[in-house]
Amino acid sequence: MLSVIIDDEPKNVRILKNLLENYCSGINIAGDAGNVEDAYLLIKKTEPEIVFLDIEMPGANAFDLLDKLMPISFEVIFITAFDNYSLKAFKYAALDYLLKPVNIEELQAAVSKAVARTQHKTINQQLLTLFQNVQAPKIQLKKMAIPTINGLIFVTIEDIMRLEANGNYTTVVLKNKERITASKNIKEYEDILPEEMFFRVHNSHIINLNCIKNYQKGRGGYVVLEDGTSIEVATRRKDDFLSKFS
Repeated sequence: MLSVIIDDEPKNVRILKNLLENYCSGINIAGDAGNVEDAYLLIKKTEPEIVFLDIEMPGANAFDLLDKLMPISFEVIFITAFDNYSLKAFKYAALDYLLKPVNIEELQAAVSKAVARTQHKTINQQLLTLFQNVQAPKIQLKKMAIPTINGLIFVTIEDIMRLEANGNYTTVVLKNKERITASKNIKEYEDILPEEMFFRVHNSHIINLNCIKNYQKGRGGYVVLEDGTSIEVATRRKDDFLSKFS
């Protein structure tokens, strides 16, 4: 697949080119650029299918470049040294990112997913979700892309009422009672959902704390949500759960 590399560090470009040539068959590097202006011209000229995109560049960043190029017709694999909060924004948008220094297995996985996604036209919505979340205050990430067997479904985070484990899948239940079967396990959602709003009360359940109607005492007790669903609170999670309201 025709690809370009956007990175202002020549050493990083050389390393990534070498990794792609040796470990990712089918990737053809059409060129590279080290700033937004040159990157814009390169992408317009070559019309790549995949862009390997560094975040920070002289004078501007990856988001400035993508904003100039919208709507996007190529897959993006970000290369970043961003902090944990910003990485969470990438996860919410279901976009691939590589931490520096680039890991071979992670690179191969990201390329495989990008190649598979080229048939799905969701990249612009994913990038819009990323832009919204990166620009949002740290406790106000707004939207999340939920991967399903048929593609991605974009939801507003505060519209999620609860999540229920279903083996390697997760059932996401929205406030409007819509149910989405996500192709990620519940632990992945525990890691990325904002802890100010969501809590894993049981191995099988994460709830939106803003949707609790009441709490019933017991060994661990149980919560009743606004839709009438009763969910047990695991005994070992009871104290942490109650501390949310103290």
